Amino acid sequence: MAESMKGLKRTMRCGELSAANVGEVVTVMGWVQKQRNKGGIIFVDLRDRAGILQVIFEESDCGAENFAKAEKLRSEFVVAVVGRVEKRAGAVNENLATGEIEIRATELRILSEAETPPFPVEADIKTKEELRLKYRYLDLRRPNLQKNLMLRSKITTTIRSFMSENGFLEIETPILNKSTPEGARDYLVPSRVHPGTFYALPQSPQIFKQLLMCSGYDRYFQIAKCFRDEDLRADRQPEFTQVDLEMSFVDVDDVIDATERMVQRVCKEAIGLEVELPIKRMTWHEAMNRFGSDKPDTRFGLELVDVSEVVAGCGFGVFTSALENGGSVRGINVKGQAEMPRKKIDALVEFAKGYGAKGLAYLSVQKDGSYKSSFAKFMTEEQLAALVSAMGGEPGDLLLFAADKNNIVWSVLGALRCEVAKQLDLIDQSKFNFLWITEFPLLEWSEEEERFVAMHHPFTMPMDEDLELLDTDPGKVRAKAYDIVLNGVELGGGSVRIFQNDVQEKMFEVLGFTKEQAYDRFGFLLNAFKYGVPPHAGLAIGLDRFVMLLVKAESIREVIAFPKVKDASCLMTNAPDVVDQKQLDELYLACKPVEE
Repeated sequence: MAESMKGLKRTMRCGELSAANVGEVVTVMGWVQKQRNKGGIIFVDLRDRAGILQVIFEESDCGAENFAKAEKLRSEFVVAVVGRVEKRAGAVNENLATGEIEIRATELRILSEAETPPFPVEADIKTKEELRLKYRYLDLRRPNLQKNLMLRSKITTTIRSFMSENGFLEIETPILNKSTPEGARDYLVPSRVHPGTFYALPQSPQIFKQLLMCSGYDRYFQIAKCFRDEDLRADRQPEFTQVDLEMSFVDVDDVIDATERMVQRVCKEAIGLEVELPIKRMTWHEAMNRFGSDKPDTRFGLELVDVSEVVAGCGFGVFTSALENGGSVRGINVKGQAEMPRKKIDALVEFAKGYGAKGLAYLSVQKDGSYKSSFAKFMTEEQLAALVSAMGGEPGDLLLFAADKNNIVWSVLGALRCEVAKQLDLIDQSKFNFLWITEFPLLEWSEEEERFVAMHHPFTMPMDEDLELLDTDPGKVRAKAYDIVLNGVELGGGSVRIFQNDVQEKMFEVLGFTKEQAYDRFGFLLNAFKYGVPPHAGLAIGLDRFVMLLVKAESIREVIAFPKVKDASCLMTNAPDVVDQKQLDELYLACKPVEE
């Protein structure tokens, strides 16, 4: 039967006690990790968020009643213990922060009993994730998850402190918004008061933070909850948190400078990591040409080499047809892997096909200088030698090539270099490589919609020197946009915003919006611009991703208290779920049967 805490007050957390407390009488409370009954003495490992502490029960110290209660203790019972801190009588436990000490108990109260948990509440268990997420309240007791969430709390506190010191105001923006279907799919919320109409949950506070700049608030930030109804991956959730900021009277360098200093402070205070400033910058074109990705992992080499000119006019149709169709031929040099088994090479070919490749050409430079290749018979010795030379090939190297349109070649080789690096263990896991990617294309062509769409969003400012290209060659216009990347993961990004009416109208025109359509979707922002708008720019960093990378977790689910799984459902609460017909009637909604 559960007992009361009446008359007891916790004096310290379990993991906060040390040799400095020897001789003190303390009251600790927490969960039983283990109970070991050695006959006349009972050992209990007591756990709370600060750590684990050993408690000793002997009848001569705690009395028969408390000793009898200690005999009943099982894993996950919640207890309060009063006792004296002593040096351990036995060997010191080097694995525990409290390994030098123990508590000799004088009083025990069982505050709550527990059933046997469906999995051990311990660090680094191999339990299936589905089971852990179903019993997330138990999973969250595990030390590694508690460490992650406590670090996340520390990071948000550091961010708020930095922002306050640098003149940013924390302002909340609305959760119930107007739907503006550009980009990812909105989560919609039906209105009871206005039948047939819907709010949208924010994909970001973008429009509101720009309005705050129009309102003269100068420097805004928010640790903002955002929602996107899209397919999930390890680093995506339907609801996520971002560190959102916006600044007035600034350009690219000002936003980058403030963000860099914030990132530097967070890394130092969270994990003791010294980030050297300024962080290296690379243009989008350089990143794509060297790494095949606009979020390159620079912890290893395997850079792309463009060999289009070298193979032009060769006899290999795969290469020449790609060039004739305006594409390119590029390769990566996998050093020392000429003897890679054919089975492994075939697996890499299949991997490449998953990223749009029709195939993958390979050439291994044997130790005697001869070549083994999937295409050698189509090229002369001189052409093969020139190709190997262009790739920096040496005896023992394996050269892998993709030939197609640029975007496919980049996608294939960008993914392939990461896969090969992972397989060959080429990635230095101790490194934290930050990088800025700048000068993104302003627009990208959508084959599906047969029009240009904004690569970031329709309020992104073109580079000053490219403004005239909006009329003549929109695809070549670069944006004043910038992403911050860490170890091959996009941490966040932003841009300088359009603040001149004529440029904004031109942008909407290029995107295929009539003036009426633009005002229907974004009228409140465009109208605000008529009353004096300062030049402004901003950025958002994914907080979940940032914490995930700093703690070296495999997934953002490991740094979010109650995450969803890949189909956007919650295994613990069974959300989403059906609702009462009465609720649907109040919202004037009818559910259409799903066709099998």
